[in-house]
Amino acid sequence: MKISEMGIGRLQISTCLWEEVHLVLHLSFLGILLIHFIQLIVESKCMERKKATPSEIYRIGTKVGLSFSVSMICSIFLMATHLTVTFAQQSRSQAHCNLAFPVLSSEIVQVVSWAVTLLVLYDIKSKCKSKFPWIVRVWWISSFLLSLSQAILDALDILTYLEPLKWKHVADISIFIASACLLGVSIRGKTDIVSDSADDITNPLLTEKDVKNSGGKVDCPYGKASLLQLITFSWLNSLFEVGIKKPLEKDEVPDVYVEDSAAFLAHSFDECLKLVEEQDATSNPSICKAIYVLARKKAAINALFAVISAAASYVGPYLINDFVNFLNEKKSRSLGSGYLLALAFLGAKMVETITQRQWIFGSRLLGLRLRAALISRIYQKGLRLSSKARQSHTSGEIINYMSVDVQRISDFIWYLNTIWMLPIQISLAIYILHINLGLGSLVALAVTMAMMAGNIPLTGIQKGYQSKIMESKDERMKATSEVLRNMKTIKLQAWDDYFREKLESLRSTEYIWLRKSMTLSAVTTFIFWGAPTFISTITFGACVLMGIPLTAGRVLSALATFQMLQDPIFNIPDLLSVIAQGKVSADRIASYLQEDELQADAVNFVPSDQTEFDILIDDGAFNWEAESAVQTLDQINLRVKKGMKVAICGTVGSGKSSLLSCVLGEIPKLSGTVNISGTKAYVPQSPWILSGNVRDNILFGKPYERAKYKRTVEACALVKDFELFSAGDHTEIGERGINMSGGQKQRIQIARAVYQDADIYLLDDPFSAVDAHTGTQLFQECLMGILKEKTILYVTHQVEFLPAADIILVMKNGRISQAGTFEELMQQNIGFEVLVGAHNQALESIVTVEKASREPECATKNEFNTDIDIDHNAEFPHTKQDSEHNLCVEITENEGRLVQEEEREKGSIGKEVYLSYLTTVKGGILVPVILLAQISCQALQIVSNYWMAWACPTGSEEPVVQMSFILLVYILLAVGSSLFVLLRASLVALVGLLTSQKFFSNMLHSILRSPMAFFDSTPTGRILNRVSTDQSVLDMEMAGRIAWCAFSIIQLLGTIAVMSQVAWEVFAIFIPVTAICIWYQQYYIPTARELARLAGVQRAPMLHHFAESLAGAATIRAFNQNDRFMEENLCLVDNHSMPWFHTVSAMEWLSFRLNQLSNFVFAFSLVLLITLPEGVIDPSIAGLAVTYGINLNGQQASVIWTICNAENKMISVERILQYSNLASESPLVVEDCRSPENWPGKGSISFTNLQIRYAEHLPSVLKNITCTFPGRKKVGVVGRTGSGKSTLIQAIFRIIEPMEGTIVIDNVDITKIGLHDLRSKLSIIPQDPTMFEGTVRGNLDPLGRYSDSEIWEALDKCQLGDIMRNKQEKLDSTVVENGENWSAGQKQLFCLGRALLKKSGILVLDEATASVDSATDGIIQKIISQEFNDRTVLTIAHRIYTVIDSDYVLVLSDGRVAEFDTPAKLLEREDSFFSKLIKEHSTRSRSFSSLAMLKN
Repeated sequence: MKISEMGIGRLQISTCLWEEVHLVLHLSFLGILLIHFIQLIVESKCMERKKATPSEIYRIGTKVGLSFSVSMICSIFLMATHLTVTFAQQSRSQAHCNLAFPVLSSEIVQVVSWAVTLLVLYDIKSKCKSKFPWIVRVWWISSFLLSLSQAILDALDILTYLEPLKWKHVADISIFIASACLLGVSIRGKTDIVSDSADDITNPLLTEKDVKNSGGKVDCPYGKASLLQLITFSWLNSLFEVGIKKPLEKDEVPDVYVEDSAAFLAHSFDECLKLVEEQDATSNPSICKAIYVLARKKAAINALFAVISAAASYVGPYLINDFVNFLNEKKSRSLGSGYLLALAFLGAKMVETITQRQWIFGSRLLGLRLRAALISRIYQKGLRLSSKARQSHTSGEIINYMSVDVQRISDFIWYLNTIWMLPIQISLAIYILHINLGLGSLVALAVTMAMMAGNIPLTGIQKGYQSKIMESKDERMKATSEVLRNMKTIKLQAWDDYFREKLESLRSTEYIWLRKSMTLSAVTTFIFWGAPTFISTITFGACVLMGIPLTAGRVLSALATFQMLQDPIFNIPDLLSVIAQGKVSADRIASYLQEDELQADAVNFVPSDQTEFDILIDDGAFNWEAESAVQTLDQINLRVKKGMKVAICGTVGSGKSSLLSCVLGEIPKLSGTVNISGTKAYVPQSPWILSGNVRDNILFGKPYERAKYKRTVEACALVKDFELFSAGDHTEIGERGINMSGGQKQRIQIARAVYQDADIYLLDDPFSAVDAHTGTQLFQECLMGILKEKTILYVTHQVEFLPAADIILVMKNGRISQAGTFEELMQQNIGFEVLVGAHNQALESIVTVEKASREPECATKNEFNTDIDIDHNAEFPHTKQDSEHNLCVEITENEGRLVQEEEREKGSIGKEVYLSYLTTVKGGILVPVILLAQISCQALQIVSNYWMAWACPTGSEEPVVQMSFILLVYILLAVGSSLFVLLRASLVALVGLLTSQKFFSNMLHSILRSPMAFFDSTPTGRILNRVSTDQSVLDMEMAGRIAWCAFSIIQLLGTIAVMSQVAWEVFAIFIPVTAICIWYQQYYIPTARELARLAGVQRAPMLHHFAESLAGAATIRAFNQNDRFMEENLCLVDNHSMPWFHTVSAMEWLSFRLNQLSNFVFAFSLVLLITLPEGVIDPSIAGLAVTYGINLNGQQASVIWTICNAENKMISVERILQYSNLASESPLVVEDCRSPENWPGKGSISFTNLQIRYAEHLPSVLKNITCTFPGRKKVGVVGRTGSGKSTLIQAIFRIIEPMEGTIVIDNVDITKIGLHDLRSKLSIIPQDPTMFEGTVRGNLDPLGRYSDSEIWEALDKCQLGDIMRNKQEKLDSTVVENGENWSAGQKQLFCLGRALLKKSGILVLDEATASVDSATDGIIQKIISQEFNDRTVLTIAHRIYTVIDSDYVLVLSDGRVAEFDTPAKLLEREDSFFSKLIKEHSTRSRSFSSLAMLKN
C-alpha cells in the first residue's frame, strides 16, 4: 500500500512537471514558427515583382517520396492521438494540475502544434522544397526526446511502483514510435519531393551526377537510398550481389556520392578558409577553424546519435536489479510486467545498436571528407611552394602530411564523439550505482576519477613515444625514398650494404620507440581489463564497511555498470592522446600550408598589343637564398623582341639556369621588373617525364591534332623511335622515364614544348643529352624551323649553336658579363673567347687527326644538310635498343605497357599467409601460451562473478558466508584474472613487434637485392606504400587484431557457457542464429576483402602522382597546367575513396545485421527466463546470465567483426610477403671465388661471344660481341643512339647478366665473382648525376674511407675547390634532396670527384661531361688523362672530340661490333663508320671555324 501511495504521489509530481515542460516547448515552437512566417510574408512582399522561374511556370504537379509521406502520416497520427487523449481526459474528469489557463493544457497545445506542423508540410509540398525547414526538424527532434523521456517514466511506474498497464501508457508508446520515425526523417533532412514539368525543355540536359558518372562509373546508391536503406545499410545489397559471384574489379565499385567527392570537398574547404579569413581578418586563416566549419553539421548529427547510443546502453544495467526482483516475486507479479521488462531490454538494445552504427558510420564518412579536402589542399600547396619552402619540405615529408597526418586528423574525428559520450556514460553509471548502492556510488566515482587521472600521465608518456615514432619513421621514409630513387647509382657504386645498414639503423631507432610504446600499451591494457575488477572490489568493500546490504540483484547491476565504465576509463587517456596527436598533425599541416608561395608579382604579364618586347627585365636582382649576402643574379637588364633567338652561355654555376628561372618567376625577386608578353613553354635541363604513354607526354593536356602532332614529332626526330617502339607513341614510359635514353627523354620534352605552340620558349641546355647528328637536326628543324617565328631563350654549352642566335648572353658570377652577336663578342676579347677557344682546340684536334689520315673532304654548301648525313642515316639505322636501360623491348609482350597494374591477389587470403605470420617468431610456440593466458583470465572472471551472484543473498535473508570472506575470494580471483591479462598483453606486444621486425628485414633485403629491371618497372609509390602504410599495420595493429580474434571467441564462448548453464533451451535459438551469422560473414568477406585490396592498390597511384607532380612543379607552372594536375589529383583521391568508403559501409552493413540477431537471441533468453516456472532457476544465477547477455550482441558482432577486420588487415601481410620473395641478383660476395686484392691491375677487358637479352623470349640486344680492350688504354665507344653503348656498360657492371658469352677482366671471369667484388673495383661517372641529401663530404665519401686532405685534393682537381672554400660550412655544406641546390654541371663534377677518390683500375665515363661547358669539359678531359693515365678509361660521348684522342675506338651498330681499332686506322678508310661520324661533326662546325677566324 505504501508503494502504491508513493507511486501515486510521484505520478502526480511527474505529470505536473511534464505538463509544464510540454507547455514551454510547444509554445516556444509556435512562437518561433509565427516569427518565421512573418519573416517569409515580409520577404514575399518585397519580392513580388520578381519573375517566376521556368520551373515554377511549367510545374504541373509533384511526386512525393518516402520521407514526406512518413512525415505526413506520423504528424496526422500524433495529432489524432493527442486529440483522443484530450477527449479521454475530459470524459473521465481526470485531475489536472492547477494551471492559470486550463485551456492551455499540454494536450490541447500539442494538438495545435501538430495541426500547425501539417500546415507547414502542406506549404513544403506546394513549394516543392527539397529539404525540411530547420525549425520543423528541431521540433521533431525535441518531440522525440520528450516522448522517449515519457516512455521511460511510464516504464518506471509499471516496474518500480507496480502500476498496472493503462491506456495512457499505450498512447505514450505509440507517440514514442511515431516520434522515432520523425526523428529519422529530421536527421536525413530531405523531403524526396520531385516536381513534374510540362516540358522537358525546362529540365537540365545533364545533372551534376550525370556529368560525374558519364565516364562509365557506377552511380552511388548511397545518394539515392531511402530512410530505411540508410538505417539498415541495405543500399549496399547490389554491390554484395556482384562481389559474391566473382572478385570485384575497380569499375564495378560505385562512385562516391557527389557531396563526398574530392572536387566538391576541395571547393567547400576553400570556401571555409575564405569564411575564416574574413571573420578573423587575417591572410593566414586557421586550418583548425576551417576544419570545424567544414565538419560541424555532420559532426553535430554524429554527436546526437552517439549521445542516444550511450544513454541507451545503460538501460540494461539499470533494469537488472528489477529483473532479479521480478524473478524473486514471480508469484505476486504478472507475466505481462515481465514481458514488458523484456521489451524494455530489447527496445534499449535496438536503439543502442541502430544509433551506434549510425554514429560510427557518420564518423568514418566525416573522416573521409576531411581527408579528401586536406589532401587536395596539400597537393594544391605543393604546386605553389616557393623554392626556399620546397627545400625545407622534402617529398617524403609532404607525402607524410598526406598520409600519416591527415589520417591522424581523421582518427580524431572518430574519437570526437567520445567527448559527448563520456559525461553521459559516467553520470548514468553513477546514477545507477546510487540507486543500488547509495553512498557506495560516491566511492565508485572517486575510484573511477582516480583511475582516469592515473591514466593521464601514461597518456603523456605514450604521446611522447608516438612523436618519436613519427620522427624516426619520417627519417626512415625519407632515406628509403632517396635510396629507391637512386638505386642505379647505389648498385653501380657498390653501396648496397652501406645503404642497407643505414636503413636498418634508422629502423632500429624506430624499433626502440615502438618497443617502448607497445610495452606501455601492454600496461594500459592491463589497467583497462583490471579497471572493472579494481573499482568493484573497492566499492563493495566500502559498502560492507558502511553497512550497505549487498543483494544479488544490486551486485549484478553494479558489476554490469562497472563493465560499462571500462570504456570511459580507457577512453579518457585515449581521447587525450588522439587530441594531442591530432593537434600536432593539424599544426604540421597548418605550418606547411602557411609556407611561402612563389611571388605573385615576380613576373608581370603584359598584353602583346601594349609592348614590343616579349621579355623585359629592368635592373633585376634575384636570389635563391634570401638570407645569403651574395645574390644569385644581379644587375640583370634584358629586352627580347618577338621572334628573337637568345643564346645563353657561361661556365658551370655562372647563373644560366637561374636566368631562365627568373623569367619563369621561380626565383625570388629582390628588386627590378620582369615583364612577359605571351604564353611560355619550358624545357628543363634534367628531363621531367610523366608516367604514361609517349603521346600523353607530348600532348600534355592539349587536344590531339593529327597534322600538328605529325609536324612536331618529325621536327623532334622521334619518327624512327616510334616506328621501333612496340606500341608506337602509345608505348608506356616508366617512372621518371626510366626506360628511355637520356636523348629520348630530352626529345620528348622538347616535343611537349613545341606542341604547346607557345609564344616564348625557354630551353635549358636541350642538346646536351643527344648526339651530334640529332642535336643538329633539332636545332635546324625545331629552333630554326617550326619555332622560327617564336621567341626563344636557350642555354647551351655547345658553341656551334651560338652563331645562329640574334643575341648571345655570356653569364659570369650571376651577371650578364657580355651581350651581343657572335661577331661582336668575338671582337670584344674579354672572356667569350675562352669558351670559343676551348671548342676551337677540340675542333682542331679532330682536323689534325683527319689530316694525318687523309685529305679532308670538301664541305658541302649547306651547313646542316649533307649527302653524308643521308648515307650515314642509311648505314647507322635506329635500332630497337634505343634506350638507356633497354627496356623498351620488354613492353612488346604487354601491349606497350612497361609498368603494369599493381599485382592484386584475388580470392581468400591463403592459409600460408596466416601461418607465415603466426610462426615467424620461435616457430609459433608462444601462440598457445597467449591463448592459455586469455582462457585462464576469462575463466577466473566468470568464476569471480558467479561467486558473487551465488554467495550474495537475493533478498533480506542472511548471506551464506561472511561478507568479508566473500570479498576476499572475489579479490583473489580478480587479481589472478588481471595478472593473466598482463601476461597476455605483454606476450602479444613482444611477439607482434618481433614478427613485424622480421618481416621488415626480409622485405628490405629482398627489395635491395632485386635487379634493376624490378625498379625500372615498379613505381616508387608501390614500394613506399608497403614500407610505410603496410609496415605500420604490422608494427601497431596486426598482432592486436589477430589476438582479438581469439580473445573475442573465448569471451563469446564464456558468455554462452554462463547463459546455457542457466537455461540450456537458449541453444534452440542460438544455434540457428549463429549459423545465420556465419552465413552473413561468408557472404560479406569476398566483397569486403576485394574492397580492402582495391583501397590498398588505389593508394599508390595517388602518392606516385603527388611525388611526380612535386618533382615537376616548375614545368607544370611554366605550362600553366596547375588546374589540370589538380583535377587529376582529385580523380585519384576519389579512386581511393571509392573502395575505402564502401569498405567502411560494408563493415557497418555486417555489424548492423549481427547486432540485431544478437538482440533477438538476448530477447529470447529473457522471455525464456520469465516464462520458466518459479523454482526452476536460481534468480541470482539468472541475473548473472542477463548480466552477461547484455553484452552478447556486442560480443557476437565482435567475433565476426574482428575476424573480418583481421582478414582485411592481413592483406598488409600478404602485400609485404609479395615483396619479401622477389627475384634476386647474383650474390654480392662468392666466398669460393673472391677477386684479388689489387684487381684489376692492368685493366684489360675481353668480350667473347657476348650476347645480352632482357628475357628468354626477347631478341638479343648485344649480339656476338667479341673484342678485347687492352689494359691501361683509353677506349672510346661511339654509335647512334640505341646502338647498344649503355647496354655494354651495364653488362660490365652486371646490371644485366649475359645470356651467352663471357666478360673477362684481367683473367677473371666477372660472372663468377660476387657483385660487390666486381662493382667496388670499378668506377663510373653516369650520364644522370646523382647526389644524396646530407653533406658534400657524405656525397663524395659515404663510406668514410678518405681523409679531408684527400677530399680537398679531389675537389681541386674537379674544379670545385674554390667554390667549396667560399662556403661557410666547407665540406659539411648542405646538399638538399636530389642535390637541387647545386647546378647540373656541378653535380657532374661531384661525380667526377667520387671517381678521383676511388682510383679504380677501370673508369667508365657515360656522357660524363654533357652538362658542362666546352672549357670545363677540356679541363676535365685533361684531369682524367693525367689522373688515369695508367688506368683503363672507357668513354661514351656525343661530343666527338672527347673520344678522338682515345687509343682505341669501338663503333657499335645494331648491337654488333661495327669497327674496333685506333682512330688513325679507322680514319684511313673513308667508308668507315667512324670516318663518317668525324666528317659529320667537322662539316657541321666548319662554318663556325671560319667565323672563329675573325678573332685573329
